[in-house]
Amino acid sequence: MAHFISSELIRQSSVQFGTSGARGLVVDFTPQLCCAFTLAFIQLLQQNADVQRIALAIDNRPSSPEIAAWCAAAVQQLGIQLDYYGVIPTPALAYAAMKQGIAAIMVTGSHIPFDRNGLKFYRPQGEITKQDELQMLAVEVPFSRPAHSATLTANPAAAEDYKQRYLDWFPKDLAKGLTIGIYEHSSAGRDIYAELLQQLGACVIRLGRSDHFVPVDTEAVSEEDEQKAVQWTQAHQLDLLFSTDGDGDRPLVADEQGRWLRGDMLGLLAAKALNIQALAVPVSCNTAIEQSGYFLQVLRSRIGSPYVIEAFGQLEQHQAVAGFEANGGFLLASDLQQQARRLTALPTRDAVLPLLALIELAKGRVVSELLSELPERFTASQRLSHFATELSQQLLSEAAINTEAFVSALGLDAKVLSVDTTDGLRLSLSNGDIVHLRPSGNAPELRCYAESVSEQKAKALVGKVLAKVLALSLHP
Repeated sequence: MAHFISSELIRQSSVQFGTSGARGLVVDFTPQLCCAFTLAFIQLLQQNADVQRIALAIDNRPSSPEIAAWCAAAVQQLGIQLDYYGVIPTPALAYAAMKQGIAAIMVTGSHIPFDRNGLKFYRPQGEITKQDELQMLAVEVPFSRPAHSATLTANPAAAEDYKQRYLDWFPKDLAKGLTIGIYEHSSAGRDIYAELLQQLGACVIRLGRSDHFVPVDTEAVSEEDEQKAVQWTQAHQLDLLFSTDGDGDRPLVADEQGRWLRGDMLGLLAAKALNIQALAVPVSCNTAIEQSGYFLQVLRSRIGSPYVIEAFGQLEQHQAVAGFEANGGFLLASDLQQQARRLTALPTRDAVLPLLALIELAKGRVVSELLSELPERFTASQRLSHFATELSQQLLSEAAINTEAFVSALGLDAKVLSVDTTDGLRLSLSNGDIVHLRPSGNAPELRCYAESVSEQKAKALVGKVLAKVLALSLHP
């Protein structure tokens, strides 16, 4: 029987930790690599306490059941009890594990294409930190691959607990009188959402269900999905259209006109509805957050939920703290209390809380009206796929040396007012525009975020910048 060392297997593979979790090609998630990551995680946990149980769940990717079965085999090989919850959203798994005070592993590649997958790891207190990731990569766990993968039977309890979390907090008639569409595609939470919204009084229209995995990216919505939103909203006279990415931790919400909201604007409205005092948000989020004046303090972090969570430590003087990302994922850092009702903290990305908070904030008003009351700052984002990370890093390093020359090469008629290298290269320009370029942490992609005075200008700016960047990379 072959013997392996966890750190050697992980180091030799192309599976890497990105902004949230370890990601890579499905073909690289071999049985022994799945075991290596699982055992390294358990070793990390055992540094502080004995590990007796671990929770496990998956998304709807075709490769996820097999990866989970090998992770489970590694857990069981150590005699540790396994709670398997089947296909559920990542925040549902995190919530179930935190309630029980146990660790968890989620098999998901989130929004990236189906030929890739990933693993997310949770301590009993929540997501692992970047320091935890480094320790997992360094720990040397000798092991032999289990003779066979585990046979798994899903427990529905986590899905039920996740729904009950919101039924206990929001009014029973929260969505009464609303017609809400759910773009189900292959989302891990597609069955949960319909049941939850119906229990809250909504008339639910289920749309776009797919037997094949659909890589929905809430930060880079496809033209096809933009058209679907308008068509479905008009055809069914929807008040709202709701969807998520693959593992249900990033929301996608369209207003009564079928226009998808940017995730950070949804987060801004949700935080207002929940009476949040202080926020931690990534540097890529809309500056309308500060300009709104709704919050006592706003901290900017690097992109990725571990960095947002890390920033929560600087906001402990506030009673109601939360965070969200440009992708819409909402992280609740504080327990909230409202008379006899209590909403416990869930410091991991969640898609359901911002949706329901938006509905409560609207109280009979249309969503577009809520948006019109916010500062007139608009963002857009897109990406260059199959753009080597090394090329992205080289391009941005050179651009940072002479930002004025770079802006000129992009064809932008403006001066650089400020440069932010917190995460990538973010340039604030004299005409009020912001251009932010950043290599993806999970895939060979270069992302561009732009902010301007109108949605049309922001989208045009993203398109122009990416076209120029592509041209520069082909003809340096």
